[in-house]
Amino acid sequence: MSHKNYDIVIIGGGLVGASMAAALSSLELKIALIDAFQFNTEETLPAYDDRSIALSYGSSLIYQGIGIWEAIKDSTAPIQHIHVSDKGHLGATRLHAEKEQVPALGYVIESRILGRALYQHLQASSVDLIAPAKLVQFSQYETHNTVEIDFDGKQQELQCQLLIASDGAQSSVRKQLAIPCQQSDYQQTAIIANVSTDQPHHNWAYERFTDNGPLALLPLPTQNNQQRLSLVWTHKTENVAATIELDDEAFLNKLQHRFGYRLGRFIKVGKRSAYPLSLIKSEQDIAQRTVLIGNASHQLHPVAGQGLNLGLRDVAVLADLLVNNTGDCGDAALLKTYQQQRLPDYNCVITYTNSLVHIFSNDFSPLAHLRAAGLLLVDRIPKLRQVLAQQSMGLKYRQSRLARGLGLS
Repeated sequence: MSHKNYDIVIIGGGLVGASMAAALSSLELKIALIDAFQFNTEETLPAYDDRSIALSYGSSLIYQGIGIWEAIKDSTAPIQHIHVSDKGHLGATRLHAEKEQVPALGYVIESRILGRALYQHLQASSVDLIAPAKLVQFSQYETHNTVEIDFDGKQQELQCQLLIASDGAQSSVRKQLAIPCQQSDYQQTAIIANVSTDQPHHNWAYERFTDNGPLALLPLPTQNNQQRLSLVWTHKTENVAATIELDDEAFLNKLQHRFGYRLGRFIKVGKRSAYPLSLIKSEQDIAQRTVLIGNASHQLHPVAGQGLNLGLRDVAVLADLLVNNTGDCGDAALLKTYQQQRLPDYNCVITYTNSLVHIFSNDFSPLAHLRAAGLLLVDRIPKLRQVLAQQSMGLKYRQSRLARGLGLS
């Protein structure tokens, strides 16, 4: 079995893991990024059904600090306005980038474009990209961790000061550590698809609460002169099959009834996918020389679009602590500080998303009137509106260097 020594080994090469590696690539550290699938940076033709993600304004600053924002910004659709409403009730909240004195409240980008930019950045760095490879097991010692992987059918052992787990909601690292999780099944499923309307979106994003669950529409970059929006339509799980199996015309008619005509008529829908929704939060995010980030630590309901953005703030805070550390990357005090700094953000975002799900999925009449009044109050009181905007933009908590758009070196 071959052996290699690293300062940091990152398990999981998805968007958060790759962002972690890219953030640290400017430091004088020996880093390995491990993923089960072969990294792919090849150009591919854009497709109507390309999946997209919403980056908060705060996340755009993190990518600016990492050094890839210039490579992706022209491929994003800026969110200039957000409209929040509750179907069947008066009252709405509107947020505007101009009023918050930012260039955009957030940005929508296709996942493949962001992924390609990250891996092109990593290919030009000293980070070792090891794929396809799977974690077999790891062992923790006082001075280091050893990580055994299956790399293209061959056993290999890596030694590192710090193991970073970014291997998703079913994290094998978390399971091997036997870290328990708080889990909550929302009994909801999200239908994901791209849609087109006969009126331009003018860079508005919409969050519409319905009796079935929240419905979100996010502006996408125009493709082949065709306007698209990214749809996230939450259903009670027992009702999802009846919607996803409709033909295109019936699906669009049902969507029209739920959303209304603020964007005119829905005229096209692409491929539909369904994802069961649940909350997963690990009871601790650190162990000896090991830290959980991204979905390995927290998987959220998509109601407020906070999941990836919360993971990118993990990246920013951990990178900030590592750049200030002149010795051992896996130092216990450093990891404890990381957990302490991240906890308020986790608690706030989880409480925020859970509250939105439960409050706006309840048809109790007095509560419905209170919701409507609340949306009106937030819309009309600048201080309340600013609090909501700061939360949505990911700017509420301690700002690391990356989160201020500054590089680490």
